[in-house]
Amino acid sequence: MRSSISSSMFGQVGKLLYLDKTLLALLLSLLVASTLTMYSAAYDFPGRFALHLRNITVAVSIMIVIANIPPTILMRFGPYLYGTGVLLLLAVDLFGTIKKGSQRWLHIGFEFQPSELMKIATPLMLAWYFHTYSDIRRTRLFVVAGGLLLVPVLMILKQPDLGTSILVFAAGFYIIFLAGLPWRVLITMAGTALLTAPFMWPMLHDYQRDRILTLLNPEADPMGKGFQIRQAIIAIGSGGLAGKGWMEGTQGHLGFVPERSTDMVLSVFSEEFGLAGIVALLLLFSFLIVRGTQISIGAATLYSRLLAAAMSMIIFTYVFVNIAMVSGMAPVVGIPLPFLTYGGTALVTICTACGILLGVHREACGVIVGKR
Repeated sequence: MRSSISSSMFGQVGKLLYLDKTLLALLLSLLVASTLTMYSAAYDFPGRFALHLRNITVAVSIMIVIANIPPTILMRFGPYLYGTGVLLLLAVDLFGTIKKGSQRWLHIGFEFQPSELMKIATPLMLAWYFHTYSDIRRTRLFVVAGGLLLVPVLMILKQPDLGTSILVFAAGFYIIFLAGLPWRVLITMAGTALLTAPFMWPMLHDYQRDRILTLLNPEADPMGKGFQIRQAIIAIGSGGLAGKGWMEGTQGHLGFVPERSTDMVLSVFSEEFGLAGIVALLLLFSFLIVRGTQISIGAATLYSRLLAAAMSMIIFTYVFVNIAMVSGMAPVVGIPLPFLTYGGTALVTICTACGILLGVHREACGVIVGKR
């Protein structure tokens, strides 16, 4: 009898720990790179490295919890999470804390940025919507989905927070596109965006216009608005083929690169590990995205398939935009590099996305606690 109980308990624990080994190995490798890079980048920020380790611990713990929640349960909470997020965004507009000209935070005993919640809540909502209402007229289906996406995006843009609004839009748009958005609609949307772009210029905030102008000509104000991006590019180039060595970067350690532990952390990594390190890092991210795509292809339901694909593409968007930003190919919009950038909220968001991927894989393998 006792042997039977022990066997059952170990069986349940085994199912709880049944996680995709390939994805976990890639995540572990990225977290090792993150730890090494942050130790160097934050050497003169007392306590930041310890906080980064704490953030990793919290984010990975949340990832494991999410991984053990069946996607069918996540699906039930999608609309409630989305509705709560929209209400919190409204509360930010009414009562939010203002910092550096932006109203993005709520103070509820601690400071909380509700827009970060929408990076996960929006795709959860849209995946639930397409799974639940796939039999209604396609025109109405996509019009309603577009409305559900634009509500949080426009509310976040108003704060203003261009970087987060881009990520929320991308997360939702991937769901809509993968649900079967017709190409003619996509082409029409792209054409409309290009034609209306000149008319959007006066609507941009001053700092947003400055960032675009700095991208086009960073030498116009090399010691002012163009300083950050110029120094980041210098740091990337100075790493050469093999890098200067861990903790040996001069651009970062001498303080030439602003935000070297946050948005510009890639420049520190590149200076110390060189082209070889950048290639290895890009391969890790590429394998992670490919593995996520494979998980989405093998998903058990339409909901899981859409959600897993969106999570993979969210990671791709983070990586692509941050690298383009740091290397001077896109305006600086404050989008972090997954795992490497300092910041608890962004790390939790990325690890939540990875937890969803792990949960979809478990569902596809038939591993559900209490049932096989």
